[in-house]
Amino acid sequence: MQPLTKRQREILDYLNEFIQQHGYAPSLEEIGKRFGLSSLATVHKHLSNLQEKGFIKRSWNRSRSVELLPGRAGGRTVEVPLLGYVAAGMPIEAVATTETIAVPESLLGNRRDTYVLRVRGDSMIDEQIRDGDWVIIEDRKTADNGEMVIALLAGADVTLKKFYRENGRVRLQPANATMQPIMADPNDVQIQGVVVGVMRRY
Repeated sequence: MQPLTKRQREILDYLNEFIQQHGYAPSLEEIGKRFGLSSLATVHKHLSNLQEKGFIKRSWNRSRSVELLPGRAGGRTVEVPLLGYVAAGMPIEAVATTETIAVPESLLGNRRDTYVLRVRGDSMIDEQIRDGDWVIIEDRKTADNGEMVIALLAGADVTLKKFYRENGRVRLQPANATMQPIMADPNDVQIQGVVVGVMRRY
């Protein structure tokens, strides 16, 4: 399941409503007018992205040729804050953004206090989390041994690792055999959240 940007989700919802009302798809001009996009190239780009992500199908030689692909347009999504990047590797500073991203409701369960971070680095590759993936984070300040966490180190660097308490220390364990764990004093580690899901763009 590839995540949609907020605008892509809005356009997809509009296509859905329009096709249900009229029995055919809106033209590029109608989509542009609805979203205040003066450039048809911009509308075309949004539709191309929706097609690449597998939500719609288009015929190049016909106007109003957008078809919604069954099962893809359905399935409720929830807009979740996209709070920037997290390092799966050496800690980096988390970069805050004001964007949101559409997350399938099925990935959230009954959790509502969640946000999404984009992963940079390969330290969690053995957990099937790769560079460029999105991780869905439940906003929690505590974690159990073995949970995958977003940890703030010494109040400065944010990292994505598995969390373990051992002999009065905290071990932040990568899921990559080529990388060493980070050992830290518990006072230097603040849990920012726990990973509850992963999304990938293929």
